[in-house]
Amino acid sequence: MTTQINEIRNNIISMLKEGLSPKLTYHCLEHTLDVSEQSVLIAIGEGITDVQTLQEIEIASMFHDTGFIFTYLNHEEKSCEIARNILPDFGLNQIEIDNICLLIMATKVPQIAKNHLQKIICDADLDYLGRDDFFEISNKLKTELLTYKFITDENDWEEKQQNFLQSHQYFTETSRLKREPKKQQHINQLKSTK
Repeated sequence: MTTQINEIRNNIISMLKEGLSPKLTYHCLEHTLDVSEQSVLIAIGEGITDVQTLQEIEIASMFHDTGFIFTYLNHEEKSCEIARNILPDFGLNQIEIDNICLLIMATKVPQIAKNHLQKIICDADLDYLGRDDFFEISNKLKTELLTYKFITDENDWEEKQQNFLQSHQYFTETSRLKREPKKQQHINQLKSTK
């Protein structure tokens, strides 16, 4: 799989560039690349050194939102279907593909992580909640949710975002140490602006 990782990455980047709607201001190529990068960084922070494992989590993170090309709701299932169709062409076996699909499905909100690798990809998917670029990225999500009518207005957004942030928990020690303090600052900032 080592030699295939760059080909897989390039294939997905092309697919997302061509297939994602410009209305997806949050679930865009930039988000996928960010989650891919963070998943590897968190995995390394969690002490994972096995190349095969690191590659599986990177591939899963690259595929995790490909389903948005076809559907908004239940896109994770579609992402798995896409992975199952494409990955055999790159020489991945059924066990590797099954592992990747389990990782993809763990990112479905509300996130339910059943093992260490699922915890890592979940934390990578919501890494921005505890970063300096939180407000910039959350504005992209707000725009997207307004466009797709998942929220009605600014007040609806503020209430949903605050509830989501307060109920969210990072799973890994790495993310709790690195991102939780800043996330708490964001929560306090949002409370103070109400």
